[in-house]
Amino acid sequence: MKYVNPEQVQKKMNSRLMTNNLAKTLFFLSTIFGLIVLVVLFYRVISQGMGWIDLGFLTNKLSTDPERAGIMGAILGTLWLMAVVAPITMLLGVGTAIYLEEYAKKGRLQAFIQTNISNLAGVPSIVFGILGLTVFVRTFELGAIILAGGMTMSLLVLPVVVVASQEAIRAVPQFLREASYGMGATKWQTIKNVVLPAALPGILTGVILALSRAIGETAPLVVIGIPALLIPLPEGVLDKFTVLPMQIYYWTIDAALVDEYANLAAATIVILLLVLFIMNSIAVIIRNKFQRRF
Repeated sequence: MKYVNPEQVQKKMNSRLMTNNLAKTLFFLSTIFGLIVLVVLFYRVISQGMGWIDLGFLTNKLSTDPERAGIMGAILGTLWLMAVVAPITMLLGVGTAIYLEEYAKKGRLQAFIQTNISNLAGVPSIVFGILGLTVFVRTFELGAIILAGGMTMSLLVLPVVVVASQEAIRAVPQFLREASYGMGATKWQTIKNVVLPAALPGILTGVILALSRAIGETAPLVVIGIPALLIPLPEGVLDKFTVLPMQIYYWTIDAALVDEYANLAAATIVILLLVLFIMNSIAVIIRNKFQRRF
């Protein structure tokens, strides 16, 4: 039997405990630092922008006069953009996830597709803007309209929806599928009536989080030439438009010339943060509701 020196064991234990405490302290300080930066950012934006938020700011059109400027056009443009992004993303994203998880044979082709989808999730957003400019704006000659912007943003968030939907479908217990097959259901009936309802919380959560990213992106829209000028209010997907992030971007640039534009940008940031908070809250509510059901 090998002799173990109690002093050496104690030293190793003390060293491990010290390393553990050091790592714990480091991670705690990192968390506190991130929270402090977030609180300072929120305080700066809210204190600078809250005084400019009123009914006129929400309902007025864009104006060169800061006192009369509003974001109704940007709000409508954002809503129209999401009306294009949401159905395209859900149909293509969930459909791709169903094919890869339920129909595609495990092999090189499936692994190749899966790898490329995962890699697309890490591609910079401006690259998707260049793709949208080349394909939708110039090749299809759509111009800088809501439809072109919506399809561009759909390409941006599509990999996120595919991966989230795959994880949700993969998490459905296999015995549910086997029970459905045992009762004589076909594969599609099993997917439609068993797999998708059980995976719905994860799918919807992934979709809403992807839309939350799309609603805050600016780079792709800058590339395809979305303006932030005094344009008419959009009334359909074929109209020109602007969105809240674009308005923040241009007002921030114009703040170098007119100081009041910085306050307008801060007020618009508050509205955008509120929209994102509502969307993420809806995702949590949906997930909790359907998790209790299934």
